[in-house]
Amino acid sequence: MQTCNLIIDTGNTFHKIAVIDANNNLLEERVVPELTEEIVCELCSVFAPSKAIISSTRGDAARSRALLEGRVQYVLCLDRSTPLPIEVEYNRSTLGTDRIAAAVGAVELYGADREILVVDAGTAITIDFIDCGVFRGGNISPGVDMRLEALNEKTATLPLCSPKGLTGQVPQLGKMTEEAIVFGVMEGVFYEVKGYIDTFTEKNADLLTIFVGGDAEYFVNRIKNAIFAGRKVLFFGLNRILEYNAENEDI
Repeated sequence: MQTCNLIIDTGNTFHKIAVIDANNNLLEERVVPELTEEIVCELCSVFAPSKAIISSTRGDAARSRALLEGRVQYVLCLDRSTPLPIEVEYNRSTLGTDRIAAAVGAVELYGADREILVVDAGTAITIDFIDCGVFRGGNISPGVDMRLEALNEKTATLPLCSPKGLTGQVPQLGKMTEEAIVFGVMEGVFYEVKGYIDTFTEKNADLLTIFVGGDAEYFVNRIKNAIFAGRKVLFFGLNRILEYNAENEDI
């Protein structure tokens, strides 16, 4: 059986799981609400991973690691002190592991010789700039759901709205309050992100823009030359970090 790595990325809502082989083939991909012993047993039985990496924004990596004990030879819990295969010009003590993984994945998949803007449209919106393999920095703002919830919670009468079912071009103006809220939030995010892209593109016409995150689909098709990388960029970023650390420890 070919050597495989198990990748576990725990976000605010779901656990994203992948199995990647030695040739960088994505053999398995799952999204589950909870990482259970049954899931771990099944994956280890089918793929027999020799190495695993755990990235968690919840701070519960120890629980996931306990599930892997005795089943995987080498387990790495990604934290803010883990050695990385890229240079980071950002205070690592405040940098989320999801942003680290996305930056490493962008370099791994698209090259270390170019400028890349990674837009993660999830619970929060992060915009991170990687310049020739160096993480230069980034910004964070509220995501779509957070903005919609804030309008409901911080006002007396505005309803809680959802963009679900919204596809294609968003109308510029709503004809009722619910539409005005959804269109206003969606267009606000779009122009915010587009403003970053336009600013960076003015300095480098060859800038590559990569979208990840659950809400990326609403925006990526409206941005010229943007790529929707989905979970792939995170999985391959985590896999590269795992291999880099295993190599240095001579595993």
